[in-house]
Amino acid sequence: MKKIAFYNISMIFLLFISACKNEKPVSQDVQATGEEETLKPIEIADNAHYFQKENGDPFFWLGDTAWLMFTKLDRKEIANYLDDRKEKGFNVIQVMLLHSLDAVSSYGDSALTDGQLDKPIVTEGNSLEKEAAYDYWDHMAYAIDLAEEKGLYMALVPVWGGNVNSGKVSVEQAEVYGKFLTERFKNENIIWLNGGDTFGNEYTDVWNALGSTIKKGSPNKLETFHPRGRHQSSDWFQNEDWLDFNMFQSGHRRYDQDDSEKGYGEDNWKYVNVDYNLKPTKPTLDGEPSYEGIPQGLHDTLQPLWNANDVRRYGYWSVFAGAAGYTYGHSAIMQFYTKEDGAGAYGNTINWQKALNAPGAEQMQYLKNLMMLFPYFARVPDQDLIVNQGEKYDYLAATRGEDYAMIYTYTGKSIKVKMGKITGEEVDAFWYDPKDGSDLPIDSFKNVGIHEFDPPGEPEDGNDWVLVLTSK
Repeated sequence: MKKIAFYNISMIFLLFISACKNEKPVSQDVQATGEEETLKPIEIADNAHYFQKENGDPFFWLGDTAWLMFTKLDRKEIANYLDDRKEKGFNVIQVMLLHSLDAVSSYGDSALTDGQLDKPIVTEGNSLEKEAAYDYWDHMAYAIDLAEEKGLYMALVPVWGGNVNSGKVSVEQAEVYGKFLTERFKNENIIWLNGGDTFGNEYTDVWNALGSTIKKGSPNKLETFHPRGRHQSSDWFQNEDWLDFNMFQSGHRRYDQDDSEKGYGEDNWKYVNVDYNLKPTKPTLDGEPSYEGIPQGLHDTLQPLWNANDVRRYGYWSVFAGAAGYTYGHSAIMQFYTKEDGAGAYGNTINWQKALNAPGAEQMQYLKNLMMLFPYFARVPDQDLIVNQGEKYDYLAATRGEDYAMIYTYTGKSIKVKMGKITGEEVDAFWYDPKDGSDLPIDSFKNVGIHEFDPPGEPEDGNDWVLVLTSK
């Protein structure tokens, strides 16, 4: 089995398809990382399902949850973390501005006066260059600027939901705080994540005030709502003008642990199905699936831990269903745990720097690279490609353009394909390995009837493959 070289068999497919579609192929420089080096503002694509750069190039959201970065890391640690995530292909970093109203930076600077959201502590004349002269917000600005230099976008939660749910934030305070943020960071390439693991039907006036104020002050920056587990922003804010795209949190529970009203269990593709068909059309993505290294069910530390197999499954299921990207998370990294912290949240004992190289974190780039290989904006979900769709872990997820199709199997289950859904009298087929980004050519086939493809290896959870078909 060989690594995809992005200029050989797969590049030939890409150039051919692009010529047929009159759509320019992704450049070879982008093939290697999935991104250009120059950071450009993100906007909603013309088809309203995906993102693009302002120059029209596709943007596939590959996020990492670094929730406590601003309060746990110093500047050197932030640089090391960002370098690692850039190297692994991530392009969006999700961070809380304020986990709590008494937030203090790693240098001991408080964010607010007396925990009042409308009273940020700002020291005039502070420098972003010298560690001895800055406040909480300068430290934050330094990290945002550094991320931008490295080609990474910061997706920022203004204030975590628990602070609003405690009744400590009024509508008036939210408006003052929103104005402060948009003025302070008006020149930064930021994506705003209103909310923060919370229900939008509680304190809705506060969330709308904050969302509207941020949108008014930064109309060219994208904004969404990060909801509570097993909910989606569209549950409450689909028709709000400030909500540019949807986000859902599929959460950390197994099928048998899910007691939510929706009852989707681990089927995060079902959230995408809902959002994809809503009007007005907006992009959607899983902003918090099960974290690698966190207990199944979250709170019982005696339960098995979610692993790399699981985060891959969530990624491919949701993206093939039509999501505009995917956010990865690791238990140790989202809290930036070190042994000096004592007992880690959710039973974590792994140092965050060691967790940087967790298998799932290494493997997320292959999802983005695969999506960027083919004409991007014409891609649609199409379960009609599959004769034997399956359920739960045997579920097969399919997506296609006019000249290509991809079907994901998590268990290595055989795939019966309804041919003729893409153009051409014949198709070329190959297997793509989500674990290492390698490809394995299969053969060419007539593009008619039903054909069964048998993935390498024996059927079992985590023997996942993507069947790729391209028109000849």
